[in-house]
Amino acid sequence: MEKRTDKNSYTIIFAVAMVVVVGSLLAAAASGLKPNIDENKRLEKQQNILYAMGVNENDETSANFVSTDVAPKLFNDYIKKQLVIQNGETIEDTTAYLIDVKKEKTLAKEDGYSRRLPLFVGEKDGKTYYIAPIRGKGLWDAIWAYVAMDENMIVQGAFFDHKAETPGLGANIKQRFFMDDFIGEHLRSEGKFKGITVAKGNADPKNNDKTDNEVDAIAGATITGDGVSAMIKSDLRLYAPYFDKLKTN
Repeated sequence: MEKRTDKNSYTIIFAVAMVVVVGSLLAAAASGLKPNIDENKRLEKQQNILYAMGVNENDETSANFVSTDVAPKLFNDYIKKQLVIQNGETIEDTTAYLIDVKKEKTLAKEDGYSRRLPLFVGEKDGKTYYIAPIRGKGLWDAIWAYVAMDENMIVQGAFFDHKAETPGLGANIKQRFFMDDFIGEHLRSEGKFKGITVAKGNADPKNNDKTDNEVDAIAGATITGDGVSAMIKSDLRLYAPYFDKLKTN
């Protein structure tokens, strides 16, 4: 008896079978690669934190991380404490760098949930740095940063990155000329947290005034710049009570 393969039922069965097979293969591959993916994420976070506090391989113009080969050792050498701030309490937690900031921001929208805030305390050349991870929304997708501060919430360094900002425009938030502008900027004004605004038409394009709570915007990247401003103001504001306590101790 001749087998008919041109029926709709045959096509549907074949398609379902292919979906099952391909899905199983992808799931197996993802499961097998998960340890490597997790390790790469861990190393990237360590590189980001170190970069923000000035432990990097920058040349005169380019932003360069320390290599993944030395990142774990340097992280252990320079980061003296990992803290988690929650409900006004601060505890030491050696796995604080594994906290998913994106997930914490989502959970914080639920009633009764208090967001966990990771904070890294580093020491370099006799100076103490407090590095906070922050996350926001750019023009097309997520943007994020690691900001290093001193005890007065004056920025000592920063690393910005993005998922899908426009090349040559918003994507330039991860270029040295933009990130270095934040160094020395005050997050407070007259004792209160104010943040930093990425300002179009800033009257201080050379960024000589570090107390105006502004840095110069990137031409053609207004929405990305607004996202950076909002991210800094919303996320770093949450750390202000910690620094208030720090100054009174």
